[in-house]
Amino acid sequence: MSSDAPLQTGLPRVSVCIPTYNGAATIAQTIESVLSQTFADYELVVVDDGSTDGTAEIVAGIRDRRVSYFRNATNLGPQGNWNRCLALARCPYVKLLPHDDLLAPTCLSRQVQVLDADQDMRLALVFSARRVIGPDGRVLVRARGFPGLREGRVDAARLMGACVRRGTNLVGEPGAVLFRKHFSDRIGGFDATQPYVIDLDYWVRLLAQGDAHYCPEPLASFRVWAGSWSVAIGAGQSADFRAFVARMSDSGQLSATRLDRLAGRITPSLNKLARLVFYRLFV
Repeated sequence: MSSDAPLQTGLPRVSVCIPTYNGAATIAQTIESVLSQTFADYELVVVDDGSTDGTAEIVAGIRDRRVSYFRNATNLGPQGNWNRCLALARCPYVKLLPHDDLLAPTCLSRQVQVLDADQDMRLALVFSARRVIGPDGRVLVRARGFPGLREGRVDAARLMGACVRRGTNLVGEPGAVLFRKHFSDRIGGFDATQPYVIDLDYWVRLLAQGDAHYCPEPLASFRVWAGSWSVAIGAGQSADFRAFVARMSDSGQLSATRLDRLAGRITPSLNKLARLVFYRLFV
């Protein structure tokens, strides 16, 4: 696949976008994890969906020319706010980072290096393992990623099939993923028709444009806590996943075998049970 992306000059390499709503408890840590990156050529865009806590004041107190703050005139909800992030992102590479998640110091450096080396734009995204942390930042899982996969390129169809077969999002949460804006502009915005798989839905549509690259080290941390959106929508996990597979299969956007889809009818329920037990024990 040859590059047909327009050349843009004078812009950083990466747009890191933080969608937030009442994120005062954690957003300072999230922003600091971005400002502590070993890679410095990025913009940091904070998009506030009408917070009623001290989020705006916390962001205002951060003095760094790379940080910009936008506040929505009305509350758009997660889908709308994530899509506003996409609209405000200007750079060749984009990362969406929820306000309670963190980046490891080398995250941008590692992932930008991968996409920069892909001169023919055959890769749509790069993803990594990630840590799972609790409300206080304590590490609950040191490395959650693609089981048994080593560093390197992953065929898009193989990755989609594995996600369906295992009944889960093996690409990971948004903070673990860096994707090309060129392909993002082509496929459009996030779709929360099935809220639990809003991110996987987007990864699948991106993977229709190119392959992926996997970094096995945990380059991001995903925070779980009782009030998080991921916990709130977790009850519908298995139903959302099955509906997503059916919808994407019917549209021809999902590469998965018949056996993958058969397994995908069973594994989401097992994953839901494991998730509920995990939250009961640790969150």
